[in-house]
Amino acid sequence: MADTPPGSPLPSSPASTAPSVGEAPRMPLRRLGWRRFLVLAGVVLFIAACAVFMVFTLGQSLGAQALLIGVAAAILPVPVLVACFLWLDRYEPEPLKYLVFCFAWGAFVSTAASLTVNDFAASRFDDWGLPSALTGVLVAPFVEELTKALGPILLLVFRRREWSGITDGLVYCGLSAVGFAMVENILYLGGLGYASGADRYGPATGIQQVISIFILRILLFGFAHPLFTSMTGIGLGIAARTADRRVRVLAPIAGLLLAMMLHGTWNLLPTLTQVTGEALIMLYGFLGLMVPVFFGTVGLAVWLRAWEGRLTERTLPDYVRAGWLSPPEVAALSSLGRRHAARSWARRVAGDAGVRAMRGYQSAATRLALLRDGTLRGLDRKPADQERTAREERELLDTISAYRSFFVGRDPQAPTGVWDGSRYHLRFPDGTQRSVDAPDEPVVPIPVVLAPAPPPVGYAPPGWPGLRPAAPWPPGHP
Repeated sequence: MADTPPGSPLPSSPASTAPSVGEAPRMPLRRLGWRRFLVLAGVVLFIAACAVFMVFTLGQSLGAQALLIGVAAAILPVPVLVACFLWLDRYEPEPLKYLVFCFAWGAFVSTAASLTVNDFAASRFDDWGLPSALTGVLVAPFVEELTKALGPILLLVFRRREWSGITDGLVYCGLSAVGFAMVENILYLGGLGYASGADRYGPATGIQQVISIFILRILLFGFAHPLFTSMTGIGLGIAARTADRRVRVLAPIAGLLLAMMLHGTWNLLPTLTQVTGEALIMLYGFLGLMVPVFFGTVGLAVWLRAWEGRLTERTLPDYVRAGWLSPPEVAALSSLGRRHAARSWARRVAGDAGVRAMRGYQSAATRLALLRDGTLRGLDRKPADQERTAREERELLDTISAYRSFFVGRDPQAPTGVWDGSRYHLRFPDGTQRSVDAPDEPVVPIPVVLAPAPPPVGYAPPGWPGLRPAAPWPPGHP
């Protein structure tokens, strides 16, 4: 390390000009034009109409009392399942409006369409003298998986930039399936459970049947619908992060077909068990097929969650070399534990405003990593998309800089430092200043002041020719 004479000036710390508490910056909001407003209003009205249809249909079929009991029992597992998918999506949480859209789509639109088609198919099978159980094997898997996936597919088509990969596919499709399963469980718990038991033997028997169905259908097999639809989510996630048009088409189709086959096989097991009287068919099918697929999908989801965290380590070093970020900041984004440690540090040095700013900084940095990854993958081929990517990149960099101003240079226990894209320039308590190379493993999540960095110019294809090398240390400074 090269010592420098005491008293040499360094750029002033942003702490002196940091914004006051309550002025935390926000991500730029997309303007709501009249076309987008009409589309949004149309979607809301459509989902609301399907919800009214389902409430009316279930109320007529079950009765008010059975409907209320079915709703109360079916809602119980929903918070647990939703929490699992939100846990999976912690690195780059999706907008709440899209999560609600997928859940509502599965709960009302998919169930309304599936109920109508399944009832029609059951009546046709009955007219032809065929058992109605064929509906669950030949019709239900296809219409239910298609309609559950249609909501996430619409998101992929019209909001592809909100997809970070397979993780988002699992989250969007999983929430759609949870909504579908909730309404379907109302039908089973309220109809086959309470209504049928109360009509025959009284309310006590109805409650007993509700408990039995709850244990069998929800506690033991409650993962079924999310598991089936997650196959489609994997296909949609692959399509969202590839530049190959063939993969964009074939991956969702393959995922959807796999979901239909799993669903159809699952519905076939109880039918074969009932026809043959062999209970082992259901047991073998559950242990031999569903359990391995379930644990395999969970393992994939956990691995993908960690992969999304490591994405920042692979893409953000480009911004470190350009002087926009420092090595410790990138290292502090690579795991949830390090992100939590960074938020705790921000709270210590800047209070609640620092925590809010650190959360916003982490979210914006993750979005920047995903944007850079999409650039490297060649996802934007049209000039308009490339210009939009460059504009969004600049907005994210400006937002990150604004968030950093809340906590950078505030820590009295850390030396004042500046990162110029290649080396640290630190001032120590004794007044000396030294230039220090970045360590091989930068794990301390303490941001430092950044020397002025050149903005990204235009679209940045692989190799980043649009970014100039890091600006040299300002004249007059060691």
